[in-house]
Amino acid sequence: MKTYQTQNIRNVVLIGSSKSGKTTLSEAMLYEGKVIDRRGTVEDKNTVSDNTEFEQTNQKSINATPLYAEFKNCKINVIDAPGSDDFSGGALSAFKVVESAVLVMNGTAGVEVGTTIFSRYADQYGKPVVIAVNQLDHEKANWDGVRAALGEEFGKRAILCQFPVNPGPGFEGVVDVITMKFYNAKNEELDIPAAYADEAEELRAELMEKAAEGSDELMEKFFETMELTTDEIREGLTTGMLKGETMPVFCVSAKANIGVRRLMEFIVNVAPAPQCDPAAPTSLFIFKTAVEQHLGEVSYFKVMSGTLNEGADLVNPETGNGERLSAIYAVAGAKKEKVSQICAGDIGCVMKLKSGKYNTTLAAPGVEAIEHMVFPDYKYRCAVKATDKNDEAKVGDALNKIAAQDPTIHVEYSKELRQTILSGMGEQHINYVKWRINNEFKLNVELYAPKVPYRETITRVATATYRHKKQSGGAGQFGEVSMLICPYIEGEPASNKFKIDGKETELKIKNQQEFELEWGGKLEYINCVVGGAIDEGFMPAILKGINDKMTEGPLTGSYARDIRVYVYDGKMHPVDSKEIAFIIAGRNAFKEAFRNAGPKILEPIYNVDIITPNDYVGPCMSDLNTRRGMIMNQDMEKGFTVLHARVPLAELYRYSTVLSSLTGGSATFTMTFAEYQPVPADVQTKLLAEYAAQEQEED
Repeated sequence: MKTYQTQNIRNVVLIGSSKSGKTTLSEAMLYEGKVIDRRGTVEDKNTVSDNTEFEQTNQKSINATPLYAEFKNCKINVIDAPGSDDFSGGALSAFKVVESAVLVMNGTAGVEVGTTIFSRYADQYGKPVVIAVNQLDHEKANWDGVRAALGEEFGKRAILCQFPVNPGPGFEGVVDVITMKFYNAKNEELDIPAAYADEAEELRAELMEKAAEGSDELMEKFFETMELTTDEIREGLTTGMLKGETMPVFCVSAKANIGVRRLMEFIVNVAPAPQCDPAAPTSLFIFKTAVEQHLGEVSYFKVMSGTLNEGADLVNPETGNGERLSAIYAVAGAKKEKVSQICAGDIGCVMKLKSGKYNTTLAAPGVEAIEHMVFPDYKYRCAVKATDKNDEAKVGDALNKIAAQDPTIHVEYSKELRQTILSGMGEQHINYVKWRINNEFKLNVELYAPKVPYRETITRVATATYRHKKQSGGAGQFGEVSMLICPYIEGEPASNKFKIDGKETELKIKNQQEFELEWGGKLEYINCVVGGAIDEGFMPAILKGINDKMTEGPLTGSYARDIRVYVYDGKMHPVDSKEIAFIIAGRNAFKEAFRNAGPKILEPIYNVDIITPNDYVGPCMSDLNTRRGMIMNQDMEKGFTVLHARVPLAELYRYSTVLSSLTGGSATFTMTFAEYQPVPADVQTKLLAEYAAQEQEED
């Protein structure tokens, strides 16, 4: 294929709800761009985009697939993104390397939750949006309903550039009010039928007024003449799209290939070209990594500046490591075409880099690294283990390889929980990971509910003294520690007056240390020992003993936090006192005091924001109540209700699945950690009983 210069490149991502027809639209675009000579279908499992076994079997996109079409002396790079929010990482990666998005809507369903979610993502990433209303040949196509929904969802931002003629099984084509032509089902450009002339004139006037808002010059001309040329309309639409104030609306049937060519013409004429400097030193950004059958690891990139030549030697600015790109390819799904050169703004791929993971910059020496992509927090977490214990290492390796390809998958071994925790964007996402482990790595795993990372703290003052004495021939061990513990409250200064052994006592604070605990909360360690009862050199050993016990609270074995410890007395032996003796004495004194200080279990609380159609607000609220959730407030957002709640993590396992079931897949949510709070008394009683039973079983 020819080398395309920056000004002749357009990069777009297809976004929208599942079943809106993105993959079918990408197939039609490749057909119009002469990349394929026959259009496949999702049903026949032969599309260029959905080329993995899982996608073909389930008839849904899982991966964001880079494609291209050569059209009107331009190269249109198309990234077909999954429609499920569970797999939104692909769309978010694509936003890093495209200049605009095509929001595909189902002409039978109108604005769906996925429409809202992905349009919000486009706004968040500052990407201009073109709306393509698809499936207008379907028997349930509802143009009037879609048009009303567009107005309600996007207001005046959505501006009609086309309207359909006879939507439904007899779909005849579209009237285009930019060119003022009728494009029939054979993609022929004809005069507008007389029956539609008045509607076309009315919409063109609205379109010109919207385009005129793009600049003062266009507005001035429009007010003077009440007319804009086609080129001026295009100029105004480009400006409005870049400002996020205009969303041109097009009408298509991707399956029948009606209106697709005209949509591509609009992308070439109006959508922005890459803002990349072809004269600058070469740099590229890897936005996607995949392992593909017969090819191995494939790294997909965008040339961010300069020109990339075959055989180029580049450097990773973050590590200083060099990479040679011996062969580079233009890419259309599974089809890879070797090229000698790729210009700034274009998208391609390379095989088997030494370090070609997503979020990697490769560039000429001296060029800075490109800012990393940032992804949402995980929504679904579970524990995972090998069915056969002998496969544990292999499963861990497989999980790490999958996570290296998918930025929205996270794998970690929790020392606290003694479990491998697998996190993702939803149960579908996690099940896909399991499918890959089973089918690609030929391993069997079990997924199950993860333990909750509880914390333990205290609610009152307590004291304890512990003497460690050991004599077994030769040198002995001796250390005695007396300590007082109380709750640590942020911002509250340390008191030195307490009742110890029934007497009012004033402690002399010699020094104090405050530690931020890696698992959250604080420990304050205060030395109040006077008269040389314990040598200063043993104070770090006592602290070590306390820290050892902070990792294993007495109630559930969870980490302890927010505790103030006063070491106020003790004893030592001139010969037998050693560091180990004071570690043991400190640990046991702390353990005993902790048990008598009103210990309390704390649980992680998450902020949960649910976006749901109004019809499902009641069921969502009822379900939150069963999860010990507290609804803080609610508001409206573009026709949807947003519930803001605080919910214990213990109650959120499989919540994404339940929410989907409650709302017919029409609601979504985000969750972020808020704080730790004490569990209710009945929950603490239950947890204590479970932990006691577990300890007995282990014994």
